Amino acid sequence: MKLLLTGSSGWLGRHVVQALAGAGHEVIGLDPVPGPATEVLGSVADRDLIDRLFAKHRFDGVVHSGALHQPDIARHPAQAFVDVNVTGTLNLLEAALRHGVRRFVMTSTTSLMISADIAAGQGERAAWLDEHHAPLNPRNIYGITKLAAEQLCRLYHQRHALACIVLRTARFFPERDEDWQGDSDNARANEFLNRRLTVRDAADAHRIAIERADQLGYDLFLIAAPTPFAPSDALPLKVNAATVIARYFPNAPTLYAARGWQLPVALDRVYDARRAERVLGFRAATSFATVLDALAQGAPLPGK
Repeated sequence: MKLLLTGSSGWLGRHVVQALAGAGHEVIGLDPVPGPATEVLGSVADRDLIDRLFAKHRFDGVVHSGALHQPDIARHPAQAFVDVNVTGTLNLLEAALRHGVRRFVMTSTTSLMISADIAAGQGERAAWLDEHHAPLNPRNIYGITKLAAEQLCRLYHQRHALACIVLRTARFFPERDEDWQGDSDNARANEFLNRRLTVRDAADAHRIAIERADQLGYDLFLIAAPTPFAPSDALPLKVNAATVIARYFPNAPTLYAARGWQLPVALDRVYDARRAERVLGFRAATSFATVLDALAQGAPLPGK
């Protein structure tokens, strides 16, 4: 397929290009920032540019990973988030309709599922988060605009039968943000238990989604490393997570102690990506078990 990829110079976009090209797809990259995989410099907010691109290239599908992200809140006004994340998505959807493009995949975020209460660790149990979690109360302009973009995708499928797949990805960015101030291997390893994803796994999910979009019509998937936990673990995970982790992974305390690491005392949330495995056919290759295997073998840690 010939595909338009937005955000092609970004951390995710660079890996999506590799995943798509490796599967034999032709990729045209669009980004306001230059990069090795970016053929066209510009913004999705530029409607005329988008229309010219679609007219010139006759795309078979769109992978829309370009956006302003949570760390951008400190650098850009709220209007910029609306222009890029909402209007930019609308521009792409409209162009897809005008030019007969039938497949559309959009990168969304698990961040929009995190209310102020969840972020503050409120409640007696770890929040169990999957595609059915509601109500959604995003706590910043990033989450609000990504939720609006999700709804545009749903609407354009319902009204125009455009195949749209939305991927709510867990954290794969290397930098800190308002939710995560850690930058250690220990902190990253812990997050594979409940809320992390490697960028390569995120890219592979996008490849599978664009290849299967016409079969699925419209759908939304949470994309994260597979969690070992069950909903019945939600209470003990909030009270004494290390005990629960040791039950699933008896070698974890010893492997962690050898590194001078600490297992988490409590987990405030768990991302459950099992539906993506059942319906989309995607399962992340890197998990907490993968991390422990690397520790046991003295191998480099995955996902860095």
